[in-house]
This record gives sequence, C-alpha cells and structure tokens, in this order.
Amino acid sequence: MRKIDLKKLTSKYAWTFVNLGGSTRVRIQSADDLRHLAELDPKKWTVLSCPITGLEVSEQTLSLMDCDKDGQLHLDEVVTNTQWLCDVLVDPSSLFKGEDSIEVTNIKDEALIAAAKKIAGDKTVISLADVQATIDALTVETVTPTLAEEKAPFEADVIAAYKEKQAEYAAYFQLEKMAKLGLAVIPEDAVKPGLTEAKFNEMGAQIAAYEGVLAANAAAQADADAANAAALAAAKAEYEPLLKLLLLCRDYYTVLRNFVAFEDFYNGKLAMFQAGKLVIDQRICHLCIRVSDMGKQDAQAGASGMFLVYCNCTSKVLGQTMTIVAAMTQGEIRNLTVGKNAIFYDRQGNDWDATVTKIVDNPISVKQAFWSPYRKFAKWLQDLVNKSAAEKNDKALAGLQTTAQDKIANPTDAPADKKTPFDIAKFAGIFAAIGMAIGYIGSFIASLASGINSLAWWQLLIWIAGLMLVISGPAMFMAWLKLRKRNLAPILNANGWAINADAIVNVPFGATLTEMVQFPLIKLPKKKFATWKKVVIAIAVILIILIAACLIAHYCFGYPCHYRPCC
Repeated sequence: MRKIDLKKLTSKYAWTFVNLGGSTRVRIQSADDLRHLAELDPKKWTVLSCPITGLEVSEQTLSLMDCDKDGQLHLDEVVTNTQWLCDVLVDPSSLFKGEDSIEVTNIKDEALIAAAKKIAGDKTVISLADVQATIDALTVETVTPTLAEEKAPFEADVIAAYKEKQAEYAAYFQLEKMAKLGLAVIPEDAVKPGLTEAKFNEMGAQIAAYEGVLAANAAAQADADAANAAALAAAKAEYEPLLKLLLLCRDYYTVLRNFVAFEDFYNGKLAMFQAGKLVIDQRICHLCIRVSDMGKQDAQAGASGMFLVYCNCTSKVLGQTMTIVAAMTQGEIRNLTVGKNAIFYDRQGNDWDATVTKIVDNPISVKQAFWSPYRKFAKWLQDLVNKSAAEKNDKALAGLQTTAQDKIANPTDAPADKKTPFDIAKFAGIFAAIGMAIGYIGSFIASLASGINSLAWWQLLIWIAGLMLVISGPAMFMAWLKLRKRNLAPILNANGWAINADAIVNVPFGATLTEMVQFPLIKLPKKKFATWKKVVIAIAVILIILIAACLIAHYCFGYPCHYRPCC
C-alpha cells in the first residue's frame, strides 16, 4: 500500500480550490489531479477514513479498496487505488464518468488486456456485467472430471442381503462340514442359504473387490476435486483484477469526491452516507444516515447543533431492521414525539416502517426559537399540573384504601369522633404568608397597571413587543448562533468516520435538506347571503368595536368619553 510521506509534501502542483459548505476545499477534476493525488496535503482532505459497511457504495468495491482488510477505508488506501488506476489506464479521466464499462483500448496493462480480450472477443468495450457473467459461468459450467464407476457384480439389494446374512451363512456352512464328518446334527430350523459354500465365497470375494475399487475411486476423486478447485480459483483469479477495475470505474470517483471535498453532499447530489428519506409530520427529511453505534451517537451527536430524530426501521418484505438518524431543518416540532410512526424509503425505493425512539432538541429556525420559551413554559406548567393532580389522586386513593382496610379489620368498632382543635397560633404564620404574597402580587399588578395606564396606545404596543423580545430574544439569539454552526461532522464521527473538516449545514443549505408540504390555494364557493343580513352584521360589529374602544379608553387609560350612555 502506498504511504503518504508527510515530510515530502513539497509539491508545487496547482490544485483547484472551491468553496463548499462555507469552507475552502480541493476539487479533483482532471487526470493530472489524480496522478498528483499522493502530493495533496492530508490537512486539505475532508475525510481521513470511513467504514466500508453501511454506506450507499457497493461494499464489494470498498472491500477491494480496503488494502489491509481492517474494515476501514483510509486516505492512504484511496491514494494507493488511485495510483493503481493511473498505472493501468491510458486516460484516468474516464473515471469521472462513473460508468461500469470501459474501452479495451483505454487499458494499458498487458494482463488486463489479455483477460478483457478473452471476454470481449471482437468487441471494443467491456462491461462489469460481462466480467461478472464470465466469473459466474466458471462456477456453474466448469465440469469436474469424475472416474469411471466400477459396475457392481450384483444388485444393491443382493449385496445388502449378503452382508446381513454373512455371519449366519458362514455358521451354517461350518455346521454342514461337521455334520458330514458325523460331528454334528443340523437343526431343522437352521437357515439354508440356497447356494453352495463355494458360490457363497465367490460372491464375497467379488463384493470385496468391488468395494476396494470404490474406495480407490473415492480417494482419486478427492484428489481430482482438490486439483479442480485450485484450477477454478486460478481461473477466477485471472479475471479478478479486471473485475476490480470495472468496479472502480463505476464507484471510485464517488468515493474520491466524498473523501476530498464532500462534493456530492454540497452540490445537491446524494452523498455516500445518505441512506434515503424519512416522511414524517408533513415533510420529507433528505439527510438520513444509518446508525452503527447508538452509544456513540448519544455521546457525540448533540454537538452537531441540529434537531435530530432517531428512528428504528423495520422492513417485513426484506426481513431486516436498522436504525437511522434524520436531521430536521425546516418546520415546526410540536407534533414530533417519541413513539411517532413514519415511513422511511431507502435508496433502492424499499419502504420501511419507522418509529421515533429519540429526539435531540436543537433549534430548527429563528421563528421556531421565538416560541420555544412559551412552549417550554406551557409544558412545564402542564407537567406541574399533572404531577399535582397525580399526587392528590394517589393521596386520596391511599386514604380510601387505609379506611377500607381499617373497616375490614375492625368492623364492630364505633367510628372515632376525634376532632383536632383549631390552633390559631399554628395557622397565624400561614395566614400572614398568604397575606404578604397577595399583597406583593397586588402591588406588582397595581404598579404594572399604573405604568401601563400612563402610556399611549402606540407606546403600549411597543411595551408589549419589548416584553416579548426580552422573553424570546435570548432564545432567538442562541438559535441564530447554532443555525450558523450546525455541523454534520459529529454525527459521522459517531458512525466511525474520521472527519478532518467541518461539514457546516447553514440556514439556506439546510432548507434544501427538508422538504415541507405545499398545498395549492383552493377557492371556497361563496355562499349566498342576504344583503340586509350583511348590513345588520356590519353595523353590529362597528357598534361593538366603538363601545369596546370607549370602555377601554375610559376605564383603563382615564380618557373622558363624550358618548353616552357608555360613560
């Protein structure tokens, strides 16, 4: 594997620099760029390493690029594969097309040319499908030589019967010999084989010889199988470099763009880490990433500054499950809760049932941050009321249970009529505290009202706007800061990537990553309404507004009202 020597990075090669995601990055766009890639300072790479699994690039390709087979594709290995491609191709710029075919004349390695011509014949172009079909055919159509099978001297059932009765027949023949010598008497129930001893022995010799041939054939066949397996492996090995070349022709430039500059991600294409899209709460989230380690996500993802939704996804059709994280960069969040169901579509178009398992709450927009203090206060108040109600309910239930148990345990006892005397001293402090609290609240309201009373209507509006700004201003300012610094790097780092630069997701770019629902304007049919009804309603509305304005001006602001009888 080609190693980058940091001490020798003194090349004066003129790289092309572009601004992507608010950062200056290197763009690889020519054959010369590829030939000088080993001279590119590692500090200028966006990615230093990434896992070879869980990405939207063929795992077979990434495995071939992983030179040390450690499950991670490193910067040095990308450089090594680049150098190999430059060595075997006449024009490496053909890699920028990302096609799974190549012209035979573009190959300059003799071994690859020979393998390509075996497959392509007279064709000028060879494809990945051609190479894969040839390798598959070697597996399917290679005939393994077999030895001629020795014909059995007898049928299989005769051989089986012989072996089953062998000991019994041998005993009979021995007894027959002894009977001829007058040394024994053959019992009437003795088994009679129906053949002579000589014929019996001849049959056994033939069967033994046949089994010996079978054993020899089996040993020879095992040797032949091993030799054929080695020959088949050698035949496949002849085409494996060509297979690697065609896989890299298709996938290499995608990997390179993601390593050097995150170019796909920032140019509106799907990056190799984007797994699909999540449809949830009337929006589509396009920035969805497979999660490989939830523990690392818990530790690092919060630093991204993004509103993240983690989902468990299940496909009954594929029989698979996975966990994804989706970045939500537009819209409101009031309906997003743990347990909410959604649909996830992977890059191949398969749909998965998704369930929200975790939410990392960060600002989505400045508008959403404006209402966040009120939303949090309402949630706190709701939780407080629910907690108080639950405590009172539990206390009442406990009292009822205690009373019931006492009644069951002592059914004949007269009810105790014990009343605790009212202790004025005990409650004096409580009454005083309540009075002081009411006094403070009353004085605050009075001072507030007196201050408001002295304001003109337009000053009152400014006062209300200022109060809301004091409440929401800090949240909006913090949201503005976070939205400018949203960073994808912590999420990828938690997935095993080594990110070497910020991957900023600012507000304009973030708006492209979440697609909100848009409905057409629908004109409702106008209902016929009598003219006199319209006039009556208009007069009534005007009178109500005038009376309300008069009352507010007189009682709240002290302005004299000259219209009777309202004042």
